[in-house]
Amino acid sequence: MKFLIVFVALFALAVARPNDVQTLKQDSDVQPDKWSSVLETSDGTSIDQQGVIKDVGTEHEAAVVHGSFSWVDEKTGEKFTITYVADENGYQPQGAHLPVAPVA
Repeated sequence: MKFLIVFVALFALAVARPNDVQTLKQDSDVQPDKWSSVLETSDGTSIDQQGVIKDVGTEHEAAVVHGSFSWVDEKTGEKFTITYVADENGYQPQGAHLPVAPVA
């Protein structure tokens, strides 16, 4: 649920930017036990996610979301991409620009 709130906030931020950014692609498919969505804008921002509810009807029911989001830094023109999994183990982002925790 936390991830969904973060995604909606990022989506709203991408769509509500006060400039001449155009939506190039926007698609979503929401079903009772799975969903997916894609957003691409003319400024290089993109969001792509797929989610599913696992262990439906049990006490271990949980949402599992796989996705990514990208944006282009306005000052440098560098593109940043985060890929992630959000599940019962929390939000697990990966990106070339993110620090990696040492393995103990």
